[in-house]
This record gives sequence, C-alpha cells and structure tokens, in this order.
Amino acid sequence: MSADPLLEPFTIGDLTLKNRIFSSSHAPGYNTDGTPNERYVAYHEEKARGGIGLTMIGGSSNVSPDSASLWGQMYFGADAIIGPLAAMTDRIHAHGAAVMCQITHMGRRNVSNDGDWLPTIAPSPIREPMHRGWPKQMEKSDIRRVVADFAAAAVRARAGGLDGIELCATSHLIDQFWTPLANHRTDEYGGSLDNRLRFTFEVLDAIRIAIGTDLLVGIRMIADEDQIGGLSREESAEIAQRLATSRLLNFINVASSSLATEEGLSKAIPPSGTPLMPFVSLAASIKAEIDLPVLHATRITDLASARHAISSGLIDLAGMTRAHIADPHIVTKLERGEADRIRVCVGASFCINRLHQGLESVCIQNPATGREIHIPQLVTPSGSAGVKAVVVGAGPGGLESARVLAERGHDVVLFEAQDRVGGQVVLAARASERQSELLGITGWLEREVEHAGVDVRLGTPVDAADILAEAPAVVVVATGGWPDAGFLTSGADLVSSGWDVLGGHVDPTGRVLLYDDHGGENAPSVAEYLSGRGVTDIEFVTPDRLVAQDLAATTGPAYLEMLYDAGVAMTPDHALVRVERAADGAGLAAVLRNIHTRREHVRIVDHVVFEHGVVPDDDLYVSLRDRSTNGGVLDIAALTAGQPQPTQSNGYALFRVGDAVASRTIAAAIYEARRLCQSL
Repeated sequence: MSADPLLEPFTIGDLTLKNRIFSSSHAPGYNTDGTPNERYVAYHEEKARGGIGLTMIGGSSNVSPDSASLWGQMYFGADAIIGPLAAMTDRIHAHGAAVMCQITHMGRRNVSNDGDWLPTIAPSPIREPMHRGWPKQMEKSDIRRVVADFAAAAVRARAGGLDGIELCATSHLIDQFWTPLANHRTDEYGGSLDNRLRFTFEVLDAIRIAIGTDLLVGIRMIADEDQIGGLSREESAEIAQRLATSRLLNFINVASSSLATEEGLSKAIPPSGTPLMPFVSLAASIKAEIDLPVLHATRITDLASARHAISSGLIDLAGMTRAHIADPHIVTKLERGEADRIRVCVGASFCINRLHQGLESVCIQNPATGREIHIPQLVTPSGSAGVKAVVVGAGPGGLESARVLAERGHDVVLFEAQDRVGGQVVLAARASERQSELLGITGWLEREVEHAGVDVRLGTPVDAADILAEAPAVVVVATGGWPDAGFLTSGADLVSSGWDVLGGHVDPTGRVLLYDDHGGENAPSVAEYLSGRGVTDIEFVTPDRLVAQDLAATTGPAYLEMLYDAGVAMTPDHALVRVERAADGAGLAAVLRNIHTRREHVRIVDHVVFEHGVVPDDDLYVSLRDRSTNGGVLDIAALTAGQPQPTQSNGYALFRVGDAVASRTIAAAIYEARRLCQSL
C-alpha cells in the first residue's frame, strides 16, 4: 500500500503532510460562541484519528465584527479563540494530522440583521442575491480596519498552534474586490486589475508583517465565476499567477463558480447526478501556470478519482471533504487494505442543504458524523453474551439495525419480503441518474451486514408466528410505510402514487397532474422520470408557497432547471381536495383549492399522481406488541441520552424504526436505528 500515490507524503513550505488527502474548510454549524466546542473538536479529531493528512477547520472564520456568524463559524476577531483553538490543535496533532484554518471577511455575503446588527460592507453597494441585503460601500477607513483585522487574526491563529491559514476568496470580501459584479469603484481599489487586487495584497502584506514565515498562508479562490459579467477563467488565471509570484503565499486552493447565487452555489458544491471532479481540469490549468502547490476539493468522492487526480499530476492534494463526512476513516481503511469497506459519499447534499435551512450539518447515511460525542463512528461490542435478534424489513433503517446489532455481538436474522434489500431507496433510485446514487447508501449497508454475519432471508414475508419461532430477545420492526392518499375527500381510488409510477405499475400519458405535499425530492424526481419518458404535459401542484420548498442550496436549482426545461407548469399555493371522473367520462376532474383565497378550480387531466408521505405499515408491530416485554414502548429518555433500553430477562423487547413509526427520511431512519441498537 505504500506505493499508493494517495499515501505519499507531501511538503508545503516547512510542513510535511503524511499523505495527499485533505478535508477543506467548511462550517458545519456546531459552534455557538465563536470558539470550537467539544462537538466541533470531536468531529475534526475523528478525521485525524481516521488517518487524514490535513484537516482544514474553521470554514468562513470571521476576522471582523461586521462579518457575522451565519453557520456557527469561529471568530478570530478576539483573543477568546486562542485557548480553545490551541486545545483543539493539540488533539488533532496527537493523531499525526496537520491542521489549518480558513479566515475571512464575508463582505456582502452576509446579513446585517444578526450578530451585532452592523451593516455589511463591500467594495460597492451592490446587493448579493443569496443574502438579499445591500452593503455599505467601504470607506478607506473600513479598508484599513479590515486589513488590520486580518493581520490580528493571523497572530491569533499562530498562537493557537495552527500549521497554516487560508484566506477565503470564494465570493467573500477579498474577491468581491476582484469581480466587476461587486466592484464598481473608481478610486485606487477599482477599475484595473492592479487596483482590484490592491486590497488583497494589502491584506497579505499585513499578515506577513505580523507573523513572518511562522505560519503557512494560502488562499482558496474561484478560478471561474461562471457568471455573466463576472471573472473569466483567463482573468482568474492571471490573478492566480500574480498571487503566486508575490512570494506571499504557500499554496492555492482552486474552486469554481460564484457563491453569490443559489444557481452558482449548486455548481460550486455539485450534488448527486453530476460528474465527479467537474473542475479538476480547471485546477490543473492553474497548476500548470504557477510554482505553488495546488489543492482542490470539489466532488472527489472516491479513492479512484482522488488517485487519478494525484497520480496524473493534475493537483497536489485531493480534498475529500464530503467524503469524510460520510466516512472519516477513509485513510485508515485504505492503509489496512479495506478500501471496499469505505462508506462513499452519494452526493445527496443533505449536509450542506441543512445549513441553508438554518440547521446543523449531518450526513444522510452516517449518523455518527457530527455526533461523535454520543455516537462513536465504530460500533462498540456489547461486552456480554450476545442474544438472538430479529429485524424485519431491509430498508435503510432495517439494514442499519441489523448491522449494528451484529457488530454488537448479537445473533441477527434479517427478514425481507422483497427479493432484494433497499426498500424505498430502490424505487427512488429509478427516477433519474441523480437519484440513482442513493443506492450507494443501501449498497454499503448490505455489504456491511454480510461482513457482520447477519442471516439475511430475502423473499420472506413473515407474520408474528414466524418471528416467535426464532425465540428472539429483541425484535426491531422496520417495515416502512405505504403511500397515503387519505388527504383526499374523495377519489383516492382514482389517483396513483409516485411509487406506482416508479415501480412501473402505472404508465401515465397525456395530461398529468403531479401533486406534491412533501416538499422534497420525491415529486420533482417523478416529474423528471415522466418527462424522460415522453410526457410533455405536466402540471406540478403544491400547497406550499414555493415548488420543492424543502430543497435548498445545491439540489433545488438543478431540479428547477429540469422542471423549466421539461416545460412543467408550476402551481404553488393550491391543495388537491378531491378527484372525480370527468363529466364526459374522458379523464379525471382534479379539484384544487387556493389555500389563500379558498376558491376552487378544476383541472381536467388524464392522470393524477401524488406525493404525500406514507402511513406506517405497522400490522406486524401491532400483532407483536402485547406479547412483548416492553409493550413496544420506546424509552425516549434513554434513547436520547444514549442509554440502554430497559429490558426483561424473559421474552422479547419490541421496537420499530423509520417509516414504520411515521413518515420521515432516510437520514431519520438510519439515525434512529443506530442510536437504538448501539445500546441493545
């Protein structure tokens, strides 16, 4: 394995990294007071424990009070950061990993109604679409103040034991001076490229005066804004060359696409269904022109891609950031010869989308990430004699239950009525290429269940008698749910579910009304499936204010682009009330009600397809409940505290997870299964 190019050491300045894999700076939303709390430290320490060469912490760590924290960023504008940061770096260094931090002023990429309620600042008073506020045009005094703040932040970074810092020029203040989209100044900071780079070099000069060469200094920069009127590849390449020849930097981390719009953000952090490493050639073109190490991190999800980028000399370090959210032990598994056991990122963007919904970042498939304090990445054996456990249903929740129980040391039987594992994920994956990557979630679980020695019995529907015949001590019901048309006052027998469509049980043609009371990817993916099969007359109806309201940041724009390209009519603010046969017998009459005016409208269509969540398939659970030792009761206090469930010595304890409880998500089912079973 020592011949693997990913495991080769690499030197930046005076720092030698033990391998070529790094995690780029990002802010998962865990910190609350501008300093690294235990949850945040544990999250990054796990990557170091997992063998990563460099973890870059502190995404968008702010240097000034008029750059407010939006996602629990760290704050380098006060000395309070130094002590907690030093403790964090010590813990990461103890595992042999290097640690750097990103520092920034976000400029107009921020809000003025949070933090200290200070006005945002920018080169010119031009509104940023993402954050929807108008910044104050920076005066010369603001420029001098922020330059000094960067220098002071660098001093604090050095005092905190960091190996390096990275300036952020991804639609932040530094490159807001670069781009004509945000800089309309006519003084010495605007106009020519020399002028637009003046603020950047003032910042770099001030940092070097403050810390000398004691700390590595790099910059993460957009190498193509991909916006009408924005920075081109050619001008960005010239900027990179000027930065590299200044001798003020030790590395350049290449990114792409403006983050000032949702559409740009969806390209900068591309989701599933998009090409792997879409900008590695852009990074390589920068590398060919400069004499500095080039780092790059955009959708490098698997080792084969990372290895190609390194061995081909396209980049010097491969950033596997979301890949480490899915599995922080990538390097140790590679070193042990267990690369096939790595949990590969599927690009679901659950992590980044939650941030843009005001929530903390967690992983759709790895419930331990960001929760390491309460859920260890590696399952802990029970330490006592194993018991017989039965799991019913091999969707995500059932597979995770079986995996964890087996790794705890129990004798596990997993029953599945279908002839393959995966549950609803199998249906979802049929919708489109972007959805097909979800199979990676259940594929990994299936392999791990086999590795753990679970007795998997496919094509085996079971009833209570079958379960009791196994004489189990623990039964976990993960039977999922069924599509729910009960919201209709009449006509439930006339409509089809998204499952019916994706499963091939119905083949809608002609005029199709697609009703979405879910808000996520379910209905848009059905629209994509239908349009891909020649259906050209689709109306997408939702009671929400926005179509696909729960899709944010990286996934929403791609689906909206698809809906517009397919000519789908979009009708928000309307509830589907009932469906009837059309008066002339030709088609269906779908009655819609405007949720604001309460007026009803009729659509004459050929098919009505709905997405409205599921109702639990709980017949088996109910039949087992009264005979169980716990009456099917889940001790919520024990669950949330990470404590074992109360159990009796005789009989079986009964639990249920996922949609067998209520209509939820893949992430919820896996998380629920993990924290229940890790203590059984």
